[in-house]
Amino acid sequence: MPAESHSFKPTLGLLDATMIVAGSMIGSGIFIVSADIVRNVGGAGWLILVWLITGFMTITAAVSYGELSGMFPKAGGQYIYLKEAYNPLTAFLYGWSFFAVIQTGTIAAVGVAFSKYAAYLIPALSEDNHILRFQTGTNNCGSPAYFTISAAQLASIGVIGFLTYTNTRGLKGSKWIQNIFTSTKLLALFGLIIAGFIAFHPEVWHANWTAAWQATKTSLKDICNPSFGFNINSIGGAALFGGIAAAMVGSVFSSDAWNNVTFIAGEIKNPQKNIGLSLFLGTLIVTIIYVCANLMYVAVLPLNEIAHAEKDRIAVAASQVIFGKSGTYIIAVLIMVSTFGCNNGLILAGARVYYTMAKDKLFFRRAGTLNKNNVPQWALWAQFIVSSILCLSGKYGDLLDMISFVVVIFYVLTILGIFILRKKKPDMPRPYKAFGYPFLPALYILMGTSFCVLLIIYKPEFTWPGLIITLLGIPLYYIANTENRKNQIQ
Repeated sequence: MPAESHSFKPTLGLLDATMIVAGSMIGSGIFIVSADIVRNVGGAGWLILVWLITGFMTITAAVSYGELSGMFPKAGGQYIYLKEAYNPLTAFLYGWSFFAVIQTGTIAAVGVAFSKYAAYLIPALSEDNHILRFQTGTNNCGSPAYFTISAAQLASIGVIGFLTYTNTRGLKGSKWIQNIFTSTKLLALFGLIIAGFIAFHPEVWHANWTAAWQATKTSLKDICNPSFGFNINSIGGAALFGGIAAAMVGSVFSSDAWNNVTFIAGEIKNPQKNIGLSLFLGTLIVTIIYVCANLMYVAVLPLNEIAHAEKDRIAVAASQVIFGKSGTYIIAVLIMVSTFGCNNGLILAGARVYYTMAKDKLFFRRAGTLNKNNVPQWALWAQFIVSSILCLSGKYGDLLDMISFVVVIFYVLTILGIFILRKKKPDMPRPYKAFGYPFLPALYILMGTSFCVLLIIYKPEFTWPGLIITLLGIPLYYIANTENRKNQIQ
């Protein structure tokens, strides 16, 4: 096989890398998931605490990854770190999960969110506009169950396809899309937060904080008849920890994808320095925005309106309070900008993992080639196909419930890898060392493990499906190795 004539070119600076971190993190989650958080833990104090815990964990993980990115400044990021700390199987399980659900499922969900909010401006793109619909049986309540394909799903595939195409044209165009859309949404989010505090409602704020630490769990009285209302029960002790873990499923998902910048290390100038710094700056900026956004929600919306916002669209409800009728359209445009920029970063970074796996002969061979623009075009389109299938399946929402559990498991393993590599490769150059080592990395491992264990106990439906998908990678790994050995013999 002829040697590849193209290679990754380091063209991204610190600002570009920071925009990828922040832009990949901020999608649609911050505008929606706080409703579910309030339903799981109740009081305003617990809502803010969930976001603070998630932010602390995210920043801690990010500054810990700085050491690994300095040691292995090449394409593949977390996949490479796991391979070096453990073995190729562990790395493959991450890469397989990444391709099967983590990255592709996130791209699908963010793409559909773009289309749903675009429907406020173009009603024909509504998720209620069914292009295809047929009955597949009955659900658990005895009502007809349907498989549907909506205009929103098709539009999301179109947006994902467009961004995939622009990424095949080279990194320069993708960089400008990322910088422009990320800076726009950061400014717009800050503007929304400031406007919210200007529209501050003292009576709402006071009422929300009167019982700020009264932890409650809200559930439907009858899941088959939502009109029957809700049960609101006080929780404490172990149940409270379970409620916090369940609440963090949304906040962890909303704060994820910060590690995408490590996947494109081969295209970043001075990666030993800039990756670690961009991880810290990007996660810090986003954490501040997320906490402030939730304080703004609490300042303008009563807690029951946060918990039961229509389709969980809290930002729309808050924007209507702040801006009146035009608020719906303002937030729709903001979310379109946010999700468009987010997906550009996800699409750009994800293909680099499949490229690295292909170089290890653990993925389709063609994914390990670069086109004339020095980008992994085949890997980009493979990612597009899987993301599109997930869009059409209508199951991306269910898949995302699993993502937080699987993602945190691999984050814990990766940060544990810092300790392993310090023993395994003590003399390897470390331009940047994990901040607060060993205390902060150990604290993250403890918190991340606790989060996963609590989910297994209190929300098993969020854990076992994701774990099964990950473990399906084991036979695939051995099949790939068997094929490689056959090829070597031939």
